Amino acid sequence: MPNMTLAIPVDLKQKMDRFTEINWSEVARQAIAQKIQILEHMNQLLAKSKLTSADTGIHSKAISKQVFKKHKAA
Repeated sequence: MPNMTLAIPVDLKQKMDRFTEINWSEVARQAIAQKIQILEHMNQLLAKSKLTSADTGIHSKAISKQVFKKHKAA
């Protein structure tokens, strides 16, 4: 099995060290596998989409304007 090295903040490592019974490599493997599953599902959904990059930019701007208006009014 290939190895992978992760850099984590010192405070996170200190917290992990409090739980010596946990196999942190397995936790990382499961998290990576779950993320890949989500990304593959998104790719399947997007493969059927006819939305272009230009379309997403237009919709993004429209959504941002609506969110701004909503929060400004509140």
